[in-house]
Amino acid sequence: MKNDPLLYTLLLVMTLFGSLGSVFFKGYTSKKKIPLLLTGFASYGIGALLNIYLLKELPYTIVMPANALTFLWALLFAKVIFKESIGIIKITGVFFIMSGLLLLIW
Repeated sequence: MKNDPLLYTLLLVMTLFGSLGSVFFKGYTSKKKIPLLLTGFASYGIGALLNIYLLKELPYTIVMPANALTFLWALLFAKVIFKESIGIIKITGVFFIMSGLLLLIW
């Protein structure tokens, strides 16, 4: 397995772009502005291209479970951008997901 820190940084970026795609799609549903929709598609596309690249460079058992990082991004975006309330149950759930991902990477 490769231990290049850049690859693991790209894993974070990959999941961030996928989550940002959803943020822009949600924005489109309320504002109906085409640039939001197109930015959502572009974000998803960048995330997908990074996913393909990372599948070539890292084990499948690292790349695919890393997609669970989208739960972390979703929680952050829900709170910061959409002003949703985030309870202790959701925070605990994401904590357990992140713990599992750390176990897979190490």
